[in-house]
Amino acid sequence: MPKRAMKKSVTKKKAAAKKQRAPKKHPTKIPPSRAAVEQLRSICLALPETTEVEAWGEPTFRVKGKIFAMHASSGTHHSPERPAVWILSVSVEQDLVVRARPDRYFKPPYVGPSGWIGAWLDRNPPWAEIGELLRDAWIRRAPKKLAATLPE
Repeated sequence: MPKRAMKKSVTKKKAAAKKQRAPKKHPTKIPPSRAAVEQLRSICLALPETTEVEAWGEPTFRVKGKIFAMHASSGTHHSPERPAVWILSVSVEQDLVVRARPDRYFKPPYVGPSGWIGAWLDRNPPWAEIGELLRDAWIRRAPKKLAATLPE
């Protein structure tokens, strides 16, 4: 068989194989639990000069325009299995928290290598602990003068 005929034959086989493959399925975004988002919102917005901004289709929480927490809905590339919040932190704290409670906390994609902590928001989340982590994140992100005004 001539080379040209072989190439056409191989190309036709590849095209046929592509048609037979199932299309890729992207995760379907599941609406966030209203109660979890409201609890997260109440903790974050109680901190001075915090604003909520929707980014990447998710609520994010910022101080002076700098993000310190982000909700991650289940069924998205941010959190394919379960709803969560990503919280600004440092690597040492992330390591301690994730090792101590791997059933509650995780290293989130994208920002995990920078020390952020992910906290699952389903299955009775430990809101007191999450609140402390959010407060610490706010202090890390806020300007020093503003952070100094936060009562202990």
